[in-house]
Amino acid sequence: MKLLLSKLTKLLGEEYVKLKAVRKQIEFLRDELSAMSATLEVLADAEQLNPETKLWRDKLRELAYDLEDCIDAFMARVDDRRDGPTGFKKYFCKLKRLKARHEIANQIKELKASVMEASERHRRYEFAQNPSTSSVDPRLQTLHEDIDKLVGIDGPKKHVIELLSMEMNGPSTKLKVVSIAGCGGLGKTTLAKQVYDTIKGQFSCSAFVLVSRTPDLRKILIHISSGVGFTGYTQDDGVQQLIDKIRNHLHCKRYIIVIDDVWDTEAWEFIKLALLNNDLGSRIISTTRSVTVAKCCSSQVYEMEPLSFDDSKRLFFKRAFGSETPCYPHLEDVPDRILRKCGGLPLAIVTVSSMLTNQLTKEEWDRVPSAMGSALANKPDAKKMTSIISLSYFDIPHHLRTCLLYLSVFPEDYMIRTQYLINRWIAEGFIHEEEGRSKYEIGQHYFNDLINRSMIQPIDVKCGQAKACRVHDIILDYIKCKATEENFVTSLYAAEHVYPPTYKVRRLCVSNHTKENVTIWADPMLSHVRSVTIFGQPVKTSLLPSTALRVLDLGDCSRMKDHHLASIENLFHLKYLRLSSGSISELPEKIGELQYLQTLDVRGTGIEELPSTITKLQRLAHLYVDWHIRFPDGVIGQMHNLEELTEYGVQSYEQWKSLQEFSKLTKLRALKFKWDFDSHGGSEGLSQAEGCHSYVGTLFSSCNLYNLHITDWSDDNRYPMSLDSWHPATPCSLRKLCIKRYLIFKVPNWMASLGKLVVLKLNYIICLRPEDVDILGAIPTLLFLKLATAGGTNGRITVHGSNGFRSLKYLSLRIFRCGTTLEFQVGSMPKLEHVKLILRVHKRKCINGASDLCIQHLSSLNKVEVEIYGNCRYDTNYNPTEDKNDDAVRWVANAINGAIMTHPNRPTVIYETDYDEDCEHFESRSYMPLYYQRAQSLEVSTIQATGGAREISKRVFPLVAGSDD
Repeated sequence: MKLLLSKLTKLLGEEYVKLKAVRKQIEFLRDELSAMSATLEVLADAEQLNPETKLWRDKLRELAYDLEDCIDAFMARVDDRRDGPTGFKKYFCKLKRLKARHEIANQIKELKASVMEASERHRRYEFAQNPSTSSVDPRLQTLHEDIDKLVGIDGPKKHVIELLSMEMNGPSTKLKVVSIAGCGGLGKTTLAKQVYDTIKGQFSCSAFVLVSRTPDLRKILIHISSGVGFTGYTQDDGVQQLIDKIRNHLHCKRYIIVIDDVWDTEAWEFIKLALLNNDLGSRIISTTRSVTVAKCCSSQVYEMEPLSFDDSKRLFFKRAFGSETPCYPHLEDVPDRILRKCGGLPLAIVTVSSMLTNQLTKEEWDRVPSAMGSALANKPDAKKMTSIISLSYFDIPHHLRTCLLYLSVFPEDYMIRTQYLINRWIAEGFIHEEEGRSKYEIGQHYFNDLINRSMIQPIDVKCGQAKACRVHDIILDYIKCKATEENFVTSLYAAEHVYPPTYKVRRLCVSNHTKENVTIWADPMLSHVRSVTIFGQPVKTSLLPSTALRVLDLGDCSRMKDHHLASIENLFHLKYLRLSSGSISELPEKIGELQYLQTLDVRGTGIEELPSTITKLQRLAHLYVDWHIRFPDGVIGQMHNLEELTEYGVQSYEQWKSLQEFSKLTKLRALKFKWDFDSHGGSEGLSQAEGCHSYVGTLFSSCNLYNLHITDWSDDNRYPMSLDSWHPATPCSLRKLCIKRYLIFKVPNWMASLGKLVVLKLNYIICLRPEDVDILGAIPTLLFLKLATAGGTNGRITVHGSNGFRSLKYLSLRIFRCGTTLEFQVGSMPKLEHVKLILRVHKRKCINGASDLCIQHLSSLNKVEVEIYGNCRYDTNYNPTEDKNDDAVRWVANAINGAIMTHPNRPTVIYETDYDEDCEHFESRSYMPLYYQRAQSLEVSTIQATGGAREISKRVFPLVAGSDD
């Protein structure tokens, strides 16, 4: 509704609406719908609606869809962004636009009558506007759970108790808060209650308080008072009086208090005012579904994990049959299939097992996996589980609920790429641009918010941003049910018989994993479809003439061919197009007719060159191509609205000049490109390398980029380069900079002035000098740093405890030559939470005096990943702490383990032996050892005095005689 209202307001400001009758009708619609919009927002928060109210809401929703389609169709006819006609054609176009105005006048007149009827119905029935809530809190049963029925609780309970520092040698006297975070139904309340019951005997008073989604602060404070034994409050006491009295009561008491299910930071900020820090060793446990809220409550956050498969099976059979190890071979693999769908969620396991109690026939069990869809959400036996998930769903703001419901388009266990999802949200109109932030940035905020609320599961998290996500099957079942109920998404399965829908189909998802050219039903209900997503084989359908289509995602539709794209120019409103079939060899020339196209993704196709008509796509903001796809000459500079381009490829030295065109793209914010060509050897090759280097420098200094990713994939990238000439434009907007597989002399001084840089990846620095560490440490906003180097000056890399790296949270450092000591000094990297180290150790002397790396000096550390390679072993099952034949590797691993054991945060440690082909690419070259040896003793003044890359290569880094290069 908000999107419709904004379009109506914009339409009133356009010159097209000159007819007084049309203007008055649009003003009426805007005012009337604005009044009803407030009612709809209230109804959206109601978990249950009476039939009359639901019918009115549904019809108004469909009316809003139709009105928006009407406006868009009108704008498409009069808003022709192509070159203006002249002469008779210009006169003809004026007549055409006049006809369009009269047509929209008639359509709006009909829609106005429908709106008036809906408004009158609303006044007639006087719908109740108070959201309904459950009378019984579904969490209460958890507080009285029989401990004998619990499974997999011992490990998490021990961990939380350790975080509370309740050791045998006596607890700390400081107040400590530990927060337990996780999605609804994961067992946070159960875990908190078990910890509470185990240790509350060590305290003089205690309280366990439940917080509702709409918290009554006064009631919460009264519950705390009652729990800790204070009864001196009166009915006239306000919030401030209660806070003061509780603080006074707790002044001389050692207490433990659990605040269960904190929904937002505002509620917590008030509650904690009453919880006095009296230096008596008091403890507070909070539970929440939001990671953001958890981190606000405490720096000690325990994020709950789903049950392991073995624990899931034990819990399942214990609840279903009363025994953890039943013997029912006739059930075959059905229990495993059920448990995989439950995904380790205790609430789902308990719910489903209770439905199967005393059911022994295989037929009954076979029905369960298929019933665990939207049908499960409507079953009486699943009422508690649905109520728990509903609490999370209705706590989400309205705009975010829309984005969450949209995930029902994707099938179970589907890995949803962040990039795909956000661009689809934009195309659907779910995201509105705010001043100072692009729609894509706002979409990233929405995506992260859903992760923090535990509604989606992040996948492939790099530099603080998840590259993809999944939706837990149980949550997916819930939102699919909601999406169907609200006619938000219609899902079709080609193998099933499909009945015509009640309302027009707005978003269509088709799964065709049976055979090619299945024909889905043709129906007038499909004529207004806005979004089509096809999984599996292509289908025969009459969708292409649909003028309302905004999103066409065929990225998971295999065997698509060129003929399937015929008449695509008719999809005039299309904003998002994704293709990935290798059988598609070219884009049709008429793709230039898609004037509203914002996102074009053709990665994974067989396309070799883009058509020249792509320059007509003047609204195109996001273009995703494979690096080998060629652009026609002069095309890049004409794509003026381009904001993101991934991945531009350079395959010959002549193509480098095309980089100069990027300086014309003033809106370009993200660019990923790579080159892969073999330059000539000797002086000519060096000249070409310097020329390429110069073009990159020009790009650096002329574009207002936020994200820049550069990869040198050439086999002969033998020439080390200085980055000093790449000084970016001032002020610099760079937030992410990745330079991969590029030989770098040293870290340039200008990097210290990158005041907005958050992510930096540099591969490879030949020798990491103390000056380089100081420059990197001076970047004020740097949060994520990934470096690869041969080693350090005189065999040492030291991170001083001065003012550097004050914001850094993640560090990845690869040292791929032996003989370098890494040391973190006291006070260094004070906010570092996660460190990943890749080290080479062959013999004791290779360690060069290294022991535990002084990891204990990293005060905020909570996760350590270590890869230690000894004797060039790349066995994926290799465990360095168990290798009896490599004393050096075991010695370093044990030293690091010892430092971690004494660390106050008790960080987790992971040993890995993954092989990195990028590292091998440089390590295999015989000139790298010599580069490193010379660089260790090279002074900065020597580099500056040599005059440039050519002289440096001649005088400092000669190639090794007799090498293959």
